[in-house]
Amino acid sequence: MTAATTRGSGPAGTGFDDAGGDAPLGGGRRGRGSAGTSLRFGVAVVWLSVIVLLPLAAIAWEAVGGGWEAFWSAVTSNAALDSLRVTLTISAAVTVVNLLFGLLIAWVLVRDDFVGKRLVDAVIDLPFALPTIVASLVMLALYGNNSPVGLHLQHTAWGVAVALAFVTLPFVVRAVQPVLLEIDRETEEAAASLGATAPKIFTSVVLPSLTPALLSGAGLAFSRAIGEFGSVVLIGGAVPGKTEVSSQWIRTLIENDDRTGAAAISIVLLMISFLVLLVLRIVGSRAAKRGEMAA
Repeated sequence: MTAATTRGSGPAGTGFDDAGGDAPLGGGRRGRGSAGTSLRFGVAVVWLSVIVLLPLAAIAWEAVGGGWEAFWSAVTSNAALDSLRVTLTISAAVTVVNLLFGLLIAWVLVRDDFVGKRLVDAVIDLPFALPTIVASLVMLALYGNNSPVGLHLQHTAWGVAVALAFVTLPFVVRAVQPVLLEIDRETEEAAASLGATAPKIFTSVVLPSLTPALLSGAGLAFSRAIGEFGSVVLIGGAVPGKTEVSSQWIRTLIENDDRTGAAAISIVLLMISFLVLLVLRIVGSRAAKRGEMAA
């Protein structure tokens, strides 16, 4: 009897199959891997539920606690609509500006060499670490009534825009920078050798690869801007219909013990933020697929 025959004819339950394989043992490994995946998935779902879903459910419950009529009345009041108009208008403008300058800064940090490059790269993250109320104090000291640079932006929409631009710029830079690092420079060099100009290379070769990252950074910047409070509270001044953003109107409602109205405005901001992120994510994914097909 050969060794193969001896191995294949072992008794049931010994771990050997008729072909001499170790299928049950392999199945055991797959089983352990599946169990590990299920455990990780379960922990992730529980943590996501505790940190994100439960708070969202609580604010939604609070928003409709007074009935749909109270909800609709809260989100369509003149003060609420004015605050939403100010918030969305300034946030959209700031996002577009940061989209352009964030791309420029990321390009400089990746493609150019200069003295103090690492310092500049570290400064980009400063708005992430700086408490937003401190950012508002900085804006007030720089652009307030005693402005050392001669720009008096306190209680103006421009002051709110500058504050929002300060806290949202890193989202675009940090979204674009790693993608720009991974772009194949040989493709650009090949296009240049064929006579393509620098603007043509950028629009035809570089920009399509950066589009998903740009959209992602823009979505995050816009979402942060429409919910920002601390950085605009001093420089903006919460002038109704002029500089009062929705987060400040929410604070006013809470101070007036209108928790249902505050929750209703919060839900509107959450829905707007979610829809913007979802749409930009879908557009970015389609742009990435088109780029892969073209490549």
